Amino acid sequence: MTLWNDAREALKRSLTPRQLVRVRCLVRRKPIPRWGNLRRVQPFSHDFGFDRGTPIDRFYLHRFLDRQRALISGDVLEIQSPGYTRQFGSNVRVADSVDINPAVRPTYLCDLAEAHSVIPSDRYDCFLMPNTLCVLRRIDACLEQALRVVKPGGAVLGTTAAFVPLTPDYPDYWHLSADGWREIASRVWPGHKVTVEAHGNCLAATAAMLGLAAEELDDAELEVHDPRYPVLVTLMCVKQ
Repeated sequence: MTLWNDAREALKRSLTPRQLVRVRCLVRRKPIPRWGNLRRVQPFSHDFGFDRGTPIDRFYLHRFLDRQRALISGDVLEIQSPGYTRQFGSNVRVADSVDINPAVRPTYLCDLAEAHSVIPSDRYDCFLMPNTLCVLRRIDACLEQALRVVKPGGAVLGTTAAFVPLTPDYPDYWHLSADGWREIASRVWPGHKVTVEAHGNCLAATAAMLGLAAEELDDAELEVHDPRYPVLVTLMCVKQ
């Protein structure tokens, strides 16, 4: 046994770290990666995959909003512009918007964290916050305001990025796990019905980081759920 141990240690010393990993994988029957053009330090797209097709996180966003069509109804408020309200809403009477940027010409021009004197309380049946939460600096205040403007029985529907590249042109603050968002939701929305879910898997997260488009994967691959690799986290709060 001692001779075997000595021989094994001598072999380890004779190999480079990379060679040693390869030997371990062969002995333990672990798969060997074939990198091809994935071995790169620059992504395939610097624009989240928009220039190739549909970004990976949008696949999960659209699935989430499609499942919540019944809640996206009546009077709806949306961050920035009411595009998703029009795409996924049902029986929408009012489609308003709120944003801090005057260029998008929102219904309410204000910082959401300071909206208490701008947007009426209990005004909307639904507040859509698609792929927005990670860029809201005062996240607690923003989520409190979001719930305030929704009627009892109405819903706040929010989504936010997890394993995707950071936004290049403005600050990107919060890339949390589903557990992290549950912690924030329990703090700012106590006593209300909250559902937080993670969406994605190892392949989807890798593709998102590389800037690939959803169309370059199969739906069956994207639909595999592994909470360790969240590409998108969705939050739903129904006001009690």
